[in-house]
Amino acid sequence: MSERAPEVAHHAALDARMVHAVRDIKLLGLASWPAGLEDKFLADYARGVAKLPQVEYPRHDFGEVRRELAAIAAAADPQHPLGCYVAESARSWATAAELIEALGTPAVTAHSVRLFGRPDEALPGNGPSTREAAQHFISIADELDHELMAPAEHVTISATALQLQLQRDLDDYFDGRVIEVELDPDLIAKAAAGATRIRLRHGAAFSDYDRNQLLQHEAFVHSLTALNGREQPVLPSLALSSPRSTETQEGLATFAEQITGSIDIGRMKRLSLRIEAVALALDGADFIEVFRYFLAAEQSPEDSFASAQRVFRGVPTSGGAAFTKDTVYLRGLVGVHTFFRWALRQRKLQLCRWLFAGKMTLADVQRFEPLFESGVLAPPRWLPHWVARANGLAGMLAFSLFANRIRLDSIARSDGFLDV
Repeated sequence: MSERAPEVAHHAALDARMVHAVRDIKLLGLASWPAGLEDKFLADYARGVAKLPQVEYPRHDFGEVRRELAAIAAAADPQHPLGCYVAESARSWATAAELIEALGTPAVTAHSVRLFGRPDEALPGNGPSTREAAQHFISIADELDHELMAPAEHVTISATALQLQLQRDLDDYFDGRVIEVELDPDLIAKAAAGATRIRLRHGAAFSDYDRNQLLQHEAFVHSLTALNGREQPVLPSLALSSPRSTETQEGLATFAEQITGSIDIGRMKRLSLRIEAVALALDGADFIEVFRYFLAAEQSPEDSFASAQRVFRGVPTSGGAAFTKDTVYLRGLVGVHTFFRWALRQRKLQLCRWLFAGKMTLADVQRFEPLFESGVLAPPRWLPHWVARANGLAGMLAFSLFANRIRLDSIARSDGFLDV
């Protein structure tokens, strides 16, 4: 790649400009609701008074930033892997800036759909829609007898106890303090991860499953990819949570839960309920109707408020608009699982490791292959155990490839199945 060194330097400079330009585009933080709304809403609701929460968002002007991002995208070479990455990332950040400028208005929905998609979009491989997949998992979860669930499903632990447990697990993994686990009373999600900090929502109740899910999902995907991205000499933006990498990031994190046995049907149901709730909001349901939808699905009032709040981030609570980020989880999971199986069949499992070298899309890592091989991009310093152990990963994927060739609807009763 030495003969292309000027191209690498050119795009590295563009990437550095982009990192500087987007430093104030904190999409999730700026779209979040202020503290205190939950207590008032739940107190009113408990005494029979249901009032739509009213959220005021500060006005933002990112006009100068958007012009800089447009200039960066225009200066990038779309035929070069780095140029394609920089241009697509710059345009994605510009859309996020437009979304923030529109906070509090129905226009947020269109920007959100451009970034995260809709519930009625087909899954990878032209399969069923994301919403249909969500309804499938909700149906299966509802059919299960709760008494058959593991005892861990019924035992809750406090955020403070989970904080101590996760901190110990992470300190053991890094052999020292690299990531700090903190409590945050204002967090909408139950947990959120950055490169060196994982936040847990103070006051939330967690299960034993939650501990493993958070470790695999937040720490060993979101945090590790951010830490590895910081090690990149050419693309510092790989450490950032770019809007265009959200689907792959959440898909990879959910796949990590799946492959480590950390995900349960209850978790799949919660992810699926959020997708259905986004669809309901887009179809006209207001905040109270979505809140009651989660209540009817046996979530607590506190969790129902937090779940509904996710759907109405940045948009009016009166219905017909939604923040659609939660649609990426199932779509990303299917995409990442399919990609890993494809990588095994093509004898390119190394791509699965390189996916942890920063926050990138599935298309990025394929385009970056020659750059990793030449040393322009650095391999990941940190890897979760299930990726580092390539033989175990290959064994699971090989079985998955073969099992998918078996059609359940063609299995006869003589094979030992009574009803399929």
